[in-house]
Amino acid sequence: MSRAMYDDLSSSSSDLPFLGPRQGSSELQDLNRRPKHHVSPTLGELLQRVGDASTNNTPDHQVLHFNDPAPPPVSSPFVLSFTNLTYSVKARRKITLPKCLRRTATCSLNTKVLLNDISGEAKEGELMAVLGASGSGKSTLIDALADRIAKDSLKGTVTLNDEVLESKLLKVISAYVMQDDLLFPMLTVEETLMFSAEFRLPRSLSKSKKQARVQALIDQLGLRNSAKTVIGDEGHRGVSGGERRRVSIGTDIIHDPIVLFLDEPTSGLDSTSAFMVVKVLQRIAQSGSIVIMSIHQPSYRILGLLDNLIFLSRGQTVYSGSPASLPLFFAEFGHPIPENEDKTEFALDFIRELEGSRNGTKELVDFHKHLWRKRKDPRGKLPRGPRQSLKDAISSSISRGKLVSGATNVSVDANLSSSVPMFANPFWIEMVVIAKRSLTNSWRSPELFGMRLGAVLVTGIILATMFWRLDNSPRGIQERLGFFAFAMSTTFYTCAEAIPVFLQERYIFMRETAYNAYRRSSYVLSHSIISIPSLLFLSLVFAVTTFWAVGLADGLSGFLFFFFFIFASFWAGSSFVTFLSGVVTHVMLGYTVVVAILAYFLLFSGFFIHRDRIPAYWLWFHYASLVKYPYEGVLQNEFDDPTKCFVQGIQIFDNSPLGLVPDTLKLELLKTMSKTLGMSITSSTCLTTGLDILKEQGVTDISKWACLWITVVLGFFFRFLFYFALLIGSKNKRR
Repeated sequence: MSRAMYDDLSSSSSDLPFLGPRQGSSELQDLNRRPKHHVSPTLGELLQRVGDASTNNTPDHQVLHFNDPAPPPVSSPFVLSFTNLTYSVKARRKITLPKCLRRTATCSLNTKVLLNDISGEAKEGELMAVLGASGSGKSTLIDALADRIAKDSLKGTVTLNDEVLESKLLKVISAYVMQDDLLFPMLTVEETLMFSAEFRLPRSLSKSKKQARVQALIDQLGLRNSAKTVIGDEGHRGVSGGERRRVSIGTDIIHDPIVLFLDEPTSGLDSTSAFMVVKVLQRIAQSGSIVIMSIHQPSYRILGLLDNLIFLSRGQTVYSGSPASLPLFFAEFGHPIPENEDKTEFALDFIRELEGSRNGTKELVDFHKHLWRKRKDPRGKLPRGPRQSLKDAISSSISRGKLVSGATNVSVDANLSSSVPMFANPFWIEMVVIAKRSLTNSWRSPELFGMRLGAVLVTGIILATMFWRLDNSPRGIQERLGFFAFAMSTTFYTCAEAIPVFLQERYIFMRETAYNAYRRSSYVLSHSIISIPSLLFLSLVFAVTTFWAVGLADGLSGFLFFFFFIFASFWAGSSFVTFLSGVVTHVMLGYTVVVAILAYFLLFSGFFIHRDRIPAYWLWFHYASLVKYPYEGVLQNEFDDPTKCFVQGIQIFDNSPLGLVPDTLKLELLKTMSKTLGMSITSSTCLTTGLDILKEQGVTDISKWACLWITVVLGFFFRFLFYFALLIGSKNKRR
């Protein structure tokens, strides 16, 4: 980018209140005098000035001016209306019984009302805030509007332009910003937004236009100075808290959603950072979106940016209207706001005092419901023209540059939900983007893989030195069995590191899939594929470290089989642990469950007790054991040569008390046994071959090839179960 472009960008950015110098109360007065329904250009309209580099030879990033003359106001904006929203949950309550009856614990279900007959509307171009003390129902109301509460549990209606919103359509045209900043810590601000653009924007947009859109969003969010800085976490220094919050917002507005929900976006921020965040939200609203957020206690400057307020108290509305009408409301209620006191602070403190009184906020709720809401707002006296249908409004919005999940137009005859695609890209593009993002984040934090590699390498070295060059003797047989059992179980235990991998991404995954950034199947397939190279490398390291050092059989072909069984074990173990991480939501609980189940798998593998000795009622667990199949496979790979002898002549006495007697006496015993059995047994007679060992261990029902394929198929089976766990467990809705 040229120096002149940077100068233009700086001068343009300095006109933005949250980028320019603070001007105290005069700045707020200017903001209050600014027309509330000023419509800013959408990102799409801004990008009309940015050509495709491949066709127009324009630079990668052009200067985007945000203070150009605004287009004429939209004649029929979107209006989100909600009527009589009621939501309650069942809470257990203990019952105190007399001592004579306290033989068993008794409890009853108590109904707790979280929302009680909430109504209102939010308009395009306006910023609505839901206020109230902790537990008042702010987040619950946002969840209700964002379709994050099951339909069977929520009573009332939510409409957009007087048409009931289908869940499928709302996911496409809206976005939800959670209270926590759920971001990949090792990605930069620019990379985070670019990956979001790859998910949200359609394949029809060229890469240069997606990059231009990201650069425009970076400017709009005021993140230019930190664009190349990593997000960071507890162990890595990154962007500030306010910048993280704006990045979180940016990832959800990259596709210009029509409706934007935010759960306490200013929580945990200082006053300046909070003001900058809300100023960004005001610009998003003015660009043609409906913005609804919950906020605990806005400052005086933030209050000047808000268009509508809803105060809640224990799930009921105590005030709804503009900030300017707040003093009049309390004055008519008989408790005027003191002249030098903050309006929202007074309102929240007064509501909290009423909540602690005998009658609670009943009088204030009744005053708002029966008197205040019947008053005609000056704007309400103006005749309202005919409102566009939702289909026409969405078509008009798309034509203004809002890219609703790749939609270019909405067919007049088609069903509205079916005419707007659920996902912006095909699944294979989603897989590529997910893989690229995961690899980029992992490459910059190699500690986890390094620790796993170190564990595999150290375990391999210990096993190699412990079982160094085993001989073909009865003791060598027992030592080989112990080596194989420990080696196969180790491959599964080292897979336990996969538990925190998904648990760290779990809520990012839930946030992104809740509003159709990508398919769950794309996530599962992508992570399955990118895990294979690391598993191959770990398998090769372990096999090379142990195979020749221990002295296992069959040379190169035996090594290849051993390597494939190690890889299959890593694959099945990784898939199993990944599945458990989709079911168990706590890291420590996940480790406990994994270690316990893997211990059971080893117990029933056939090493400690042979198959024919396992009780019939536990035999199913033997066949369900993941360790059984690789363990039996490597045993067959080692002992399937019928010509190889492991016990000759006097070696038959080695595992008995007779092993301590002199060899001459052992030879005499062999001669006596020969006469008794009627056959010649000498010191060179082979008494036990590899096949005899397999029969003794009960490893005869499944071939080694079958063991290999069963282990691989079990890995795919647990990946399939992981997908269903995500499908069922990540709906992200209250019941």
